[in-house]
Amino acid sequence: MNGSRIAAVGHYQPAKVLTNEDLAGMVDTSDEWITSRVGIRTRHIAGPDEPVDELAAHAAAKALAAAGLAPGDIDLVLVATSTAVDRSPNMAARVAARLGIPSPAAMDVNVVCAGFTHALATADHAVRAGASVRALVVGADKMSDVTDWSDRSTCVLVGDGAGAAVVEASDESGIAPVLWGSVPEMGHAVRIEGTPARFAQEGQSVYRWATTQLPPLARKVCERAGLTPEDLAAVVLHQANLRIIEPLAEKLGAVNAVVARDVAESGNTSAASIPLAFSKLVEQGAVSTGDPVLLFGFGGNLSYAGQVVRCP
Repeated sequence: MNGSRIAAVGHYQPAKVLTNEDLAGMVDTSDEWITSRVGIRTRHIAGPDEPVDELAAHAAAKALAAAGLAPGDIDLVLVATSTAVDRSPNMAARVAARLGIPSPAAMDVNVVCAGFTHALATADHAVRAGASVRALVVGADKMSDVTDWSDRSTCVLVGDGAGAAVVEASDESGIAPVLWGSVPEMGHAVRIEGTPARFAQEGQSVYRWATTQLPPLARKVCERAGLTPEDLAAVVLHQANLRIIEPLAEKLGAVNAVVARDVAESGNTSAASIPLAFSKLVEQGAVSTGDPVLLFGFGGNLSYAGQVVRCP
């Protein structure tokens, strides 16, 4: 087989919902201030007894069930996350243990908000090379663990969750070549660092970079798939905030595409945001089997990665 495809997707969010009104009781902010600046109304927050690997395993189990597969059918587990507390065992190994996957290669991928699209490309490459037959790719982050809840510029942004995809060998390619890269000299613009680790960013720098530099890169992603933006059925960008998503989508020129706006109800879930939003579009019937969908992640390290996939 010469290609790979996404066989199924799944997602999971914690039950607890934190509204803008809730945040207004915690810091000096308001629903109007938050929605006008980032477009977020609610976000899901995991409890202290819900670690990253539990979020990831829930989403992964749904993707496996949707694909009609058993844990033993998976030979590679990739988890994109930047909020793992421990260095070892990694999240991929913990997810494999939770699901009973017997002997997979198990690796974490830390590219922050662009983590899922990097991990998806890695799975695609492994399957194409014959190193894997079926891979489980998960984006999962518990941003609430690394948030300063007294900082109104960042605490209003974040949410917790996970999304997953099963990637398998295919006669025809359902995952187009990735376009990826970074701007290392601007890596400080998005940070999760310190003891305890805390999320911080230079919002204006990120906004300018995303809305001016990323549209031509997103068009190149389409070119690598042999498509134009007008051919796309859906655009799933990293769910940073609506003030980035909407201008970027408009400049891309995907006039016939559904644009994912899950950030409004989920907040910025970092590596989880793209598979979470994509899985919801599939679940809602907003896209159909075989539709071309642009996935494009960007953020931490000022890294980016995107590919066009065919909807499962």
